[in-house]
Amino acid sequence: MERMIGETAGDIWKLLTTEKSMSVSGIVKKTETSYPMVNMGLGWLAREDKIVFSKTNRGLFVSLKQEQMPI
Repeated sequence: MERMIGETAGDIWKLLTTEKSMSVSGIVKKTETSYPMVNMGLGWLAREDKIVFSKTNRGLFVSLKQEQMPI
């Protein structure tokens, strides 16, 4: 299970390097992964201090922290 969560976190990180900011539901759709697994992957990335969350009228959005963005 831990391996799957780590792989999901990696998939989310790669996705956010190109998409910049996405809703949680958008991440679920793009990765074709379940909500629980995406939430666990986001937790992994949050624990590693790699992402930021922002609440908008349209929902919860996630982006990489500035120092995590590839050059």
